[in-house]
Amino acid sequence: MLEEIKKALGFLKAGKVILYPTDTIWGIGCDATLSKSVDRIYKIKQRYESKSMIVLLDQPENLTKYIEKVPPIAYDLIEMYHEPLTIIYPKAKNIARNVIPEDGTIAIRIVRDEFCRKLIAELGKPLVSTSANISGQPAPITFSKIPDEIKNAVDYVVDHNRNVVIRTKPSTIIRILNNGEFEVIRK
Repeated sequence: MLEEIKKALGFLKAGKVILYPTDTIWGIGCDATLSKSVDRIYKIKQRYESKSMIVLLDQPENLTKYIEKVPPIAYDLIEMYHEPLTIIYPKAKNIARNVIPEDGTIAIRIVRDEFCRKLIAELGKPLVSTSANISGQPAPITFSKIPDEIKNAVDYVVDHNRNVVIRTKPSTIIRILNNGEFEVIRK
């Protein structure tokens, strides 16, 4: 695993796009602070920029680097949920402009998967994560179901957990509202 992290890290630091296993499904990713890399993901997925993407972080403590003010309820939710949880926060900062939708929010998931956590920690920046499919097509639940079109379009395909079904359903999504309350968007 450490050798794969090292290889993927080299590509990410060079602004490249990778295909990698996450704590939910296989994802297409890049350094979430690099607009040109994010643009490539939109092109690979044939997706409009108006559809936002999720960002992955390794530790809750790093939220303050990318959100103007982290609502205290966020830490409680992260601790409470044992399944993958994506939270939509108001007022994103220090993220590539094309990852942030018009309303200024950002969707962030703190990963528990060891590979992802270590990769993000080594990069020192968040990763974009979007399903490994063409926009509008079903998200593949195993590596073997990822279209060759996607595999051939990225700069590096991680050789870790290719034969493992990680999780067959996407993360729960919760939106934190400006008043500090929250709503469940997807269970």
